[in-house]
Amino acid sequence: MNHRSLRPVARYGVLPSAIAAALVSALVPAIAGAQEADASKTPTTLDRIEVTGSRIRQANLETSQPVVTMSRAEIQKQGFTSVADIVQNITATGSPAISRADALASGENVGGQYVDLRNLGPERTLVLIDGKRMGISSSGYSDLASIPTSIIERIEVLTDGASALYGSDAIAGVVNIITRKRFDGLEGSAYLGQYGQGDGNKETYNFVIGQTGERGSVTLGAEYSKEDPVMAKDRSFTRYPNGRGHPAPVAGDDNGWNGITQWGALIDNRQTPLNPKDDISYTANRGSTSTGSLGNFHETDINDLANPNEQMYLSTGLERRSVFANAEFDITDNLRAKADILYTDREATQQIAGYPFRSVGFGRYDGDLSLKGSSAFNPLGYDANVIRRTWEMPRQTKSELSTYRFSGGLEGSFELAGKTWDWDASYLYNQNKGNKTGTGNLFLPNVEKALGPSFVDAGGVARCGTPDAPIAGCLAWNPLLGPDSNGPGALTNPELQKYLFLPTHDSYTNKTQVYSLNLSGVLATLPAGDLGLAAGYEHRKETANYEPDALLQSGLSSDLAGSSTHGGYSLDEFYVELAVPVLSDVTFAKELSFNIAGRYSDYDTFGDTTNGKFSLKWKPIDDLLVRGTYATGFRAPTVNDLYGGVGESFDNYTDPCDTLFGAAVRNGQVAQRCGGVVPANFRQAAAGGNPATGPNAQSDSAFLSGSNPLLKPETSKSTNIGFVYSPSWFSGFDVSLDWWKIKIENVIASETVTSILNNCYVLGIDSACGRFIRDTDPLNQGQVVDVTRTLINAGYQETAGYDLGVSYRLADTAYGNFAFTWKTTYVDYSEYKRDGEANTPVEQRTSWVADGASNFRVRSNFNADWSRGDFGASWGIRYYGGLKEECAYDLDGGPECNKPNYQSSYRGIVPVREVGANTFHDVQVRYNTPWNATVALGANNVFDHIGQTMYSQPNSSFVYNGSFDIGRFVYMKYTQRF
Repeated sequence: MNHRSLRPVARYGVLPSAIAAALVSALVPAIAGAQEADASKTPTTLDRIEVTGSRIRQANLETSQPVVTMSRAEIQKQGFTSVADIVQNITATGSPAISRADALASGENVGGQYVDLRNLGPERTLVLIDGKRMGISSSGYSDLASIPTSIIERIEVLTDGASALYGSDAIAGVVNIITRKRFDGLEGSAYLGQYGQGDGNKETYNFVIGQTGERGSVTLGAEYSKEDPVMAKDRSFTRYPNGRGHPAPVAGDDNGWNGITQWGALIDNRQTPLNPKDDISYTANRGSTSTGSLGNFHETDINDLANPNEQMYLSTGLERRSVFANAEFDITDNLRAKADILYTDREATQQIAGYPFRSVGFGRYDGDLSLKGSSAFNPLGYDANVIRRTWEMPRQTKSELSTYRFSGGLEGSFELAGKTWDWDASYLYNQNKGNKTGTGNLFLPNVEKALGPSFVDAGGVARCGTPDAPIAGCLAWNPLLGPDSNGPGALTNPELQKYLFLPTHDSYTNKTQVYSLNLSGVLATLPAGDLGLAAGYEHRKETANYEPDALLQSGLSSDLAGSSTHGGYSLDEFYVELAVPVLSDVTFAKELSFNIAGRYSDYDTFGDTTNGKFSLKWKPIDDLLVRGTYATGFRAPTVNDLYGGVGESFDNYTDPCDTLFGAAVRNGQVAQRCGGVVPANFRQAAAGGNPATGPNAQSDSAFLSGSNPLLKPETSKSTNIGFVYSPSWFSGFDVSLDWWKIKIENVIASETVTSILNNCYVLGIDSACGRFIRDTDPLNQGQVVDVTRTLINAGYQETAGYDLGVSYRLADTAYGNFAFTWKTTYVDYSEYKRDGEANTPVEQRTSWVADGASNFRVRSNFNADWSRGDFGASWGIRYYGGLKEECAYDLDGGPECNKPNYQSSYRGIVPVREVGANTFHDVQVRYNTPWNATVALGANNVFDHIGQTMYSQPNSSFVYNGSFDIGRFVYMKYTQRF
């Protein structure tokens, strides 16, 4: 492997979007003028197609690799409005990365929708549009929300490693979005729907218009889609922090309610003869408009706790506008010009509760944020700390992303030695340009001034400073008044809100450019068939930059601090593929062939790599196809992996020293190791400072993490063996079964806080104990306040299982046409070794919630379709297997913790809660009208099934699984054709 010096930016320029638009525009009049002039010419010979999983153009679509195909007709029978939801319904997909219910997620990728095959991460699934790469974020994510559904002809999903054919990122598989081309006519569609609770409205409007002639075609389209957010408080299962079973705080159990209250609290931690306590919290009485006397306060109790879920979005709002066009023109019978353009503007909005402000806890800010004794609102007369959730200003993040995509080139064919060869040369440019606007976070210097010396003027306005020396432009804040108060200094004052809350604006741009040249044809005709060859060259360049607001980079905001990401890389690749027929039409070998592919990739970052693939196809009889593949693959470090800036995050983690749910409760060695560093009866603090109510709680301190410019690529090996049986004696019936296995070495990952703590206390690895810091302050003693983390190449990830597919289409009957499909994915095992430590056990993830993601052992879909004349109906069943999570309640074996003595090789003896499977039913009825329209009425989750409470919050910011439906969704779809 050649190693080269790292450089953040490669060297090629950008084709402006205006030039791209001009290329398509130039093709349109040529095509339009050629419709009649060329009508008498013979059809083009460019009819062979390329199937996902092979670069060799062919007329036979049957391949040796497992490809799941969804046609446009099948997609129309579903009630989903986004490409991501459609693909997510495939059983081979894992939990959604950054689900719509993940309100607390942050960063560049928030607002997008991503596909994750085999639960290996969206960065390990390659997404193509018409066989060409989608643009990616700096983290390697392909945003399916940028693709309008009206553009789709079909979706092909290769559930097998394909780096030898497509390069980096195809470790788990490939999703290929095939767009509509050669469309003739006009089609318009409208979709309207909402949840049974009367919220979450969704609407989609689109049209497609096209003209096709003998020598060319033009297709144009546009789509508008909007999905309203859903509030967590409007669902019983997310109304309270710990779910339906724990709705309100009780003595000794806050049930997840937060101690940083919107009613404000004054912390008296000054010890005096009259106040022997170190820490007393006072909350102003409800309805108070003055806080000048302690008589207006009471000692804080559980009735003053906050329920952040009242202000949070359960489902993110999303709005999308798209236009697209494609054109092709046959210059001659053997030469074709092609171009396509896609523009999408996507806007997503998140909302979480107002900021939980505390006078202490801003380690990065050097100022004094206490309520000064000279404040007009401080009844103590001396400086005191305060807590106050800024309820009047919920935090919102608006993520806007504009995608510009152009692809254009030439393709042709020629004859050589009596054999036909196809070639194409193309250029691809994809730019994702985004902005993130954040509101609801405090500007700390202004907070410090607003909590300083103050007075109330004659007009009842709270001013900073003193009557003799007011501070110009400064408004004083009374953080002790509740959110329903209009007294002096109340946060209901719009001018005070403008003074304390400054918006932030982040910007980012990601660019993908690909130059490619491909050749495919027949080398020779062997006794068993044609010896096919495909070869090609690609040059690709990826660049990305992410620029947080200067306010965030300065650390002067209550929002998470971050720094810039700037960088890029380029590479050159060569590939070759051979399709070799071995036997044909002989006993026990109606067909026997194999496919060999190899790809050489040369990066200007880490060096070069070569990957290969071998596939076998054997048909012992006409009815049976046996197939198998073995492939090596890789994933190159992304721009963010290599050049990402240092950023803050509030991580979810489990402290093994916690005396309620930590490993120290049941493991004497862990308790002994913890004894010297944490106090007796130690409790991990969750966000807001209260003790965590269960494992995997969000941290009370922000931790730093960053990139690593020395990262090497991940490498993988994948195997697939299976068969397809289509018995001639049972017409319309097909069954397929595939066993698959994927192992990834040198996984690029950021170690979690939990894993670092476990390495220290559970496994006794001394080196891990120096990678974090615990607070020594008596008021916060033992809490983890700093962790050293970076990205590393370490450990491995391996998963294996089975894909079963059964379909049956009945012959026409007097009662109509019937079709049934059943697809199931069974995960045999999923292992993850997080680091390179020799004594670190392997984590078994199957059927567990791990790192906040659901690892279902079984996912299964059954669909039944009926049609008779102009009428039709379909019924779909979506099944998700059960899951395990560490207990948060009833640790001694109560009704919620049903496996209190579970033995795990990774966790040891740990109380476990196991929940059962979940099934969702979808229904649609449709009618083809006499005026060439289709009307469809349907309901997703027609029985309004709700999943179990899950305290580990899988793929969600709530104690509910982010993979599941949040209610019955009823919709109407109307499509008119002309």
